[in-house]
Amino acid sequence: MPRTVTADELTPLIRSRSDLVAHGWTERDIDGAVRAERLRLIRRGWYMDADDWAELWPEGRHLAHVIAVARDARGSAVMSHESAAVLWQLPLYRHRPSRVHMTTTSPRRISSGPDVLRHVAPLRPGDVAVRDGIRVTSLQRTVFDLLRTVPPEAAFTAADAAERQIASNGREWNAERAERWRRDLAAVLDEATGARGIRQARRLAPLTDGRSESPGESVSRLQLIRLGFAAPSVQVAVPAPHGGFYYVDFGLDDVGAFGEFDGRSKYLDESVRRGVALEQVLFEEKQREDWIRGTSGRRLVRWEDEHIHTPARLAARLAAFGIRPPH
Repeated sequence: MPRTVTADELTPLIRSRSDLVAHGWTERDIDGAVRAERLRLIRRGWYMDADDWAELWPEGRHLAHVIAVARDARGSAVMSHESAAVLWQLPLYRHRPSRVHMTTTSPRRISSGPDVLRHVAPLRPGDVAVRDGIRVTSLQRTVFDLLRTVPPEAAFTAADAAERQIASNGREWNAERAERWRRDLAAVLDEATGARGIRQARRLAPLTDGRSESPGESVSRLQLIRLGFAAPSVQVAVPAPHGGFYYVDFGLDDVGAFGEFDGRSKYLDESVRRGVALEQVLFEEKQREDWIRGTSGRRLVRWEDEHIHTPARLAARLAAFGIRPPH
């Protein structure tokens, strides 16, 4: 399966044409390796081994593009929007940016290129940070830009993940930090009257919740709300048989049911299973599910990524188990 990487892990894998030549490659070698798909051209003059590229999620591939652009960049522009998101390790659900985004406060001599899109916008001192040695919009400013400019599902997953960075420490949730984050973001949105995409941002921001632990859970929650369910409870604790708790992704409290998003990595990725055999994982999941149903008296329905592509698909999945919005 693809792997998640940081900028520090990617940086040594990204090599310039001059570096390759200095290590014995000829111009002909480089061009031939690109044609043979042994080398991946990231942008003009910058390359990665094709096998390393193949192991990356789309966010990781965009991060490689960002790093290459940063190495060539001159001037005061900072990475922003989707390109800031990958530096902050935020997911971009099903969104595949083709260009690196940069923001500058100066409109003079500003131009975009085939693989770089430059924005002109005011940046307050607190709007700029340094991430992995690269100047980038702050986490809050990045979320503000994403909520306004990318598809709702991608914006929502990124906003949830940002709040999770602020307020989560494993199963421990700092409600005070989360509330402060939401309040500060709301204040920025209130001040941005007339900004591009502000209606979408103001619609999505109050619904975000960093307790959703994956993009699939975030999108599931968004689709449930679109379908007319009340905002579901998140990571609902159910007392387990021998102490402790089981946690259920969603409490559909207005219809007396539980819901869970099932990512395939839980079953197929050995690193996620941590060496536990698939049969044992499935057996433990069945025991857990039986206990939750039996002790709560609630129905529990599972769905997968294919069911959350649209609200209609999730509605059909829920309806198959007799679960419908309350209206």
